[in-house]
Amino acid sequence: MMLALAGCTGMDVVSLLNKMRVEFDDFSLTVDANVTDEHPKHYDSMHITYRFRGKNLPMDKLQKVVEMSQEKYCGVSAAYKKGMDITWEIVVVPD
Repeated sequence: MMLALAGCTGMDVVSLLNKMRVEFDDFSLTVDANVTDEHPKHYDSMHITYRFRGKNLPMDKLQKVVEMSQEKYCGVSAAYKKGMDITWEIVVVPD
């Protein structure tokens, strides 16, 4: 489930940044999840950390593409939000 979310939103973010002509040196993301203690055990929340590396990265555009992925394009995220909380953050690592 976490891999599906990472792949879906990751592809959105890279595609949208390329369309906006935002150059970056590296991009990665991680998805952390909380699993319930009771059976049947399931995820009740996920947190995505988007990590960008590059020079002079425009934070407003990074934020915009992540929001677009989460609110409009990523079908996996849309489906998961019906059953759990999904949060996210952006981390910029300067070059």
